[in-house]
Amino acid sequence: MTCNSEIAEGWHGKLNLVYADRQGKTQLIYNHQQAPLKVQRPFYPEGEICHSVILHTAGGMVGGDRLSSNIHLQPQAQALITTAAASKIYRSNSLQARQTIQMQVDAGACLEWLPQETILFNGAIYRQDLRVELAIGASWLSWEITRFGRSARGEKFLQGEWRSHTEIWQQNVPLWIDRQWLLGSEDIFHSPHGLAGKPIVGSLVWVGGVVSAEIAEKTRDLWDGEGEAGVTRLQHGLLCRYRGYSTSEVRNWFINVWQLLRVSFLNRGNCIPRVWQV
Repeated sequence: MTCNSEIAEGWHGKLNLVYADRQGKTQLIYNHQQAPLKVQRPFYPEGEICHSVILHTAGGMVGGDRLSSNIHLQPQAQALITTAAASKIYRSNSLQARQTIQMQVDAGACLEWLPQETILFNGAIYRQDLRVELAIGASWLSWEITRFGRSARGEKFLQGEWRSHTEIWQQNVPLWIDRQWLLGSEDIFHSPHGLAGKPIVGSLVWVGGVVSAEIAEKTRDLWDGEGEAGVTRLQHGLLCRYRGYSTSEVRNWFINVWQLLRVSFLNRGNCIPRVWQV
């Protein structure tokens, strides 16, 4: 299934956020938004760290939709950004739905980018491009959880296409580049080199410091599920992968890993965004 992005028509949501440190407290100093993207008023459950929640007011994406986000953390800014609900990518009319995210994290700043899961309906055509410009002394932690097909209804991802491209750069040097592509088909859904019959995949990435073998082992010890999980030390961080059947299983593991990394590298405690608890 192919698409022609030049003739695509649909929503073009935009979001431009700038965070800055103001006397030890991070504030959202610039907020430009265009429907269907919107950001809620910031929360401060941890005092100085700014928690933001992004809304997609249209409820989901269809072929031809475009979402563009630019997020900039100025020096020493500390922000946690999540989404209000799972993202839904509906069956396509042969056009691609696309999300482009540009992030700049300046020296001493830390961005925790923790969106809720993305659900691809059978027949969806979706691409996400995420690029991070990470300054020396900055850090970035993110996860991505994707469900292929509405598996609770017995739906499989047998038609469509999914692409996810993530790049982290520091002074024109690539720290981590991850390009994933999955074509909807019966063979790929069941192939051990595809989904192996498991409809949910997840990646957690931390970039900002050298992770010891001890921390990596603790991360592995936190896993106690029925799906498949792996942990890899990166040159400047840590990578966790998941393939399985349960969103709650991967979320619980990722949350525990996230909390471990917070304590080990960020001197922060356990603080679950309240939007996850609804």
